[in-house]
Amino acid sequence: MRTAVLLAAGNGSRLQPATHALPKCLTEVNGVPILEQQVRCLHRWGFQRLVMVVGHLDGQVRDFLGRMETGLTIDYVMNPRHRTTNNIYSLWLAQEQIAEPFLLLECDLFFKEGALGNMLEPNKVAVSHVRPWMKGTTVAVNDDQRITSFRVGQHAAPYDFKTVNIYSFSMATWNAMRLRLEQRVRSGDVHDYYEVVLSEMVADGDRSLEAVDFPEHDWHEIDDLADLRAAERAVSTPVWA
Repeated sequence: MRTAVLLAAGNGSRLQPATHALPKCLTEVNGVPILEQQVRCLHRWGFQRLVMVVGHLDGQVRDFLGRMETGLTIDYVMNPRHRTTNNIYSLWLAQEQIAEPFLLLECDLFFKEGALGNMLEPNKVAVSHVRPWMKGTTVAVNDDQRITSFRVGQHAAPYDFKTVNIYSFSMATWNAMRLRLEQRVRSGDVHDYYEVVLSEMVADGDRSLEAVDFPEHDWHEIDDLADLRAAERAVSTPVWA
């Protein structure tokens, strides 16, 4: 797997005031922009191409990557409706740039450089055991480490794992997913998360996705200022090193 797709179009409203004049992906954790850490991780694991879906303050993202020695070929996709759509629309916009298996990740994830090692084969979902402070989509996992169902916003058995928002997809899985994205976008359903489509696919038996454990100390999802402060404290400890 040599291509990554990074969704970075959103306004980062929950991280205000930090994102009034700065895109979310350039928020710094102890002086290191989230995007810089992500690019370092991708470069370490041999990725060659990055598809960036941008929107809010996209010029700053382009300028930042233009100055950085990324080692990646970067293709940009602009989401002109980033203020009024969710990531399901951003991912749909990226479809014309995707013609190979790819890693999908979001712009608010700060994770260790070694964390991607088990995500380099297709049809995997990074998950972490649910902790009280975690928010967002959870999944149920069977004894074979296969995702059996998704649930948005519920942290209760059997949904004992939080999605880290890092996925890898084969072309067959992406083609099936793309068709469902197309149906939703064409019907005006642009305010959901793309996990809704993944949930449907798993429920229908359309695709099988493998859960990959991401220990809680290896990553941080930075949605708001409290998340940012928690990440800064954690990254400063020897556990992170």
